[in-house]
Amino acid sequence: MFPAENLRDWIGHSVVDPDGKTIGALEAIYVDTLTDEPSFFTVKVGFIGKHRLVFAPALGATVAPKHIRVRFAKDLVKDAPAIETDGELLAADEPSIFTHYDLDYGTGAERRLARR
Repeated sequence: MFPAENLRDWIGHSVVDPDGKTIGALEAIYVDTLTDEPSFFTVKVGFIGKHRLVFAPALGATVAPKHIRVRFAKDLVKDAPAIETDGELLAADEPSIFTHYDLDYGTGAERRLARR
């Protein structure tokens, strides 16, 4: 996995699925609070005046000169839990993001995601 600090350089670049379909633009990186490793990206999707930020797993993501490729299909990512472009992720909403991708959230009461 690549360091979170380097991922900040990719903010604003396209996020694509395994087939090369553009999902949206990278908006932020969320790290796992247990490991401080990148866990999810927020991807800006929608159209003018109706944007939202969906969560896409960083697990298995790769970078290329002009984009970040995630392991999950465009339709799955676009249907993921989302927040408003000026919103924030609530602790109570975190488990639904993990569930959407069939990822283990764990059983701890602590927050798992922190925006970096």
